[in-house]
Amino acid sequence: MKANSESWQPPRLRKDFVLLILSHGRPDRVKTVKALEKSGYTGKWYVVIDDEDSTAQQYRDLYGDKVLQFCKSEYIAKTDSANPWGDRRGVVFARNAAWSIAERLGIKWHMVFDDDYIDFRFRHDEFGNYITYAPIHRTLDSVFELMIQFMEATPIKCLAFSQGGDWISGAGQIPDGRRCYRRKVMNSFLCNTDRPFAFRGIINEDVSTYLELGRQGDLFLTLMQIMLTQVQTQTNARGLTDIYKRFGTYIKSFYSVMYAPSCCKVSTLTDWHAHVWMPRFHHLTDWNAACPKIVRQELQKHSPV
Repeated sequence: MKANSESWQPPRLRKDFVLLILSHGRPDRVKTVKALEKSGYTGKWYVVIDDEDSTAQQYRDLYGDKVLQFCKSEYIAKTDSANPWGDRRGVVFARNAAWSIAERLGIKWHMVFDDDYIDFRFRHDEFGNYITYAPIHRTLDSVFELMIQFMEATPIKCLAFSQGGDWISGAGQIPDGRRCYRRKVMNSFLCNTDRPFAFRGIINEDVSTYLELGRQGDLFLTLMQIMLTQVQTQTNARGLTDIYKRFGTYIKSFYSVMYAPSCCKVSTLTDWHAHVWMPRFHHLTDWNAACPKIVRQELQKHSPV
């Protein structure tokens, strides 16, 4: 018998889960912490910085024992960064360090966030219909727990929230407006320490990772029911902003072409900037070539011997 909405109780977040908020050089602008409080998150969280951050003490002054630090040189040596310039900036090292941090904390499930999120919101109602704006006020714990349960029941390597760019055309961007997922992960990452993988590429590391591993059959999914909102790219000083401005979006996108040339190329998008629609370089994925396709046996056509 199906439970009605009055009798259903949201699941409680398990104790072996932690949120890791990656940051660098902007201790006074870790907006994600307030966004989590606003959405009712009650679980464990930490701000993760590297040991080359000159503002480390300011982080500790603000967040005390909620600050965790990792050795950047160690993860530079371990990471396939495809970086000919020797630039040490880039979030990819912190993303890879998150696995060790979670293990050190004795945590099985961790979600990796950036530090510039403003809020979290639902984009589908309980019937699967597209909705424009429904902020999460009290139930973010349950959202994380349901995501974990979904991963436990499947071989998924990683889950992510959708972003504003996934909804530029509203429900029309997605077939019939009810599609639940897309085969990618960007910006936020729910991970299980029993299913490890390594991020690669000094920039555009999320795209390069899900394309290269996705071609090998690993499942990386974005849940379209939930969306995170963040500060507009390249407007929040420090962090990745400096490296994006140095290399430009063409080189940023081309990193993913190097990792997955059979299904990824550099193309252009048109964005609203300074009240004018302006084109910019961006990666473009041919999804017909990006992921293995398995046809059910009963539908396969066999050639006569």
